[in-house]
Amino acid sequence: MILADKIINERKKNGWSQEELAGMLGVSRQSISKWEGAQAVPDLQRILKMAEIFGVSTDYLLKDEFEPENALPESYSKNPEADSPDFRTVTLNEADEFLKIQEKTASLTALGVSLCIISPALLIFLAGFIEYNSSSENLCVALGLVALLVLVAIAVFLFISSSSKNQEYEFLEKEVFETAYGVTGMVKEKQKSYAPTHSARLSLGVMLCILSVIPLISLAIFFEDKEYILTASVSLLLCIVAAGVNLIVRTSIISGGFKKLLQENDYSVKQKKEKAYLDPIETIYWTVVLAGYLTWSFITNKWGITWIVWPIAGVLFSALVAILKLVHQKNN
Repeated sequence: MILADKIINERKKNGWSQEELAGMLGVSRQSISKWEGAQAVPDLQRILKMAEIFGVSTDYLLKDEFEPENALPESYSKNPEADSPDFRTVTLNEADEFLKIQEKTASLTALGVSLCIISPALLIFLAGFIEYNSSSENLCVALGLVALLVLVAIAVFLFISSSSKNQEYEFLEKEVFETAYGVTGMVKEKQKSYAPTHSARLSLGVMLCILSVIPLISLAIFFEDKEYILTASVSLLLCIVAAGVNLIVRTSIISGGFKKLLQENDYSVKQKKEKAYLDPIETIYWTVVLAGYLTWSFITNKWGITWIVWPIAGVLFSALVAILKLVHQKNN
């Protein structure tokens, strides 16, 4: 029996997932996957640590002629990615399909966000036109409101459509999962290939958002007495911001798809466990804050003062989350 099969046998004999064994050895889950798939060999330090954890000798691990007394059935150890039923395994086809869906929904979601941003643009532009020609005030307001509502309605439709397409893969954000042989390599290759595009889109999007105020400032200097010119520049500003945000949202969703499959950054196993722990508390906290805000506001009728609840609640929530994370880590 080769080293890869022995690692699988000992891990499963102890009832550990790849993630749990990786934590004991101080390596990534992908490293365990590669060792069990005979794609890589652990260094001597890891082998010594495994021998200690498994309660076996290093000779047993390193010498193929050494067979375990209670090896798992051959059919069970043939698939190095198969793990405990607690973790779902993402296949290569599923991962590839998810990335394709992410790319499609990224465009839809980004367009929806852009439409929300530009939705008041026509109303603002026509508001300035009213100052120039007040005879068509009602018509201008009606056109502006209709445009705003139509664009928001289209945006909502795009959001719902994107959400429905991703519904099958929601578990990638919330659950701990494992990937089948070849998935990690495929995702990393696509992530590396997309990296230059991601950087370019992100940089251009941020640049457009920053530079969007230039038309407004320039026109305000030269046409400060012409209100319709200023309102037109605000509409232009919204359009430029919408273009920048579109790029940022689109590339962030595509890049996030890679991180979800690799369980990195915000989608790491640690973050998922913390999120599962914090989500119920967060829901209760903000429900109580909202109830307190409305109660105070309706009793005192001082809406101009009671808004202070929200920034205070935000600061306290950050402190609460930090404390809860420390408690959670200590308990674990």
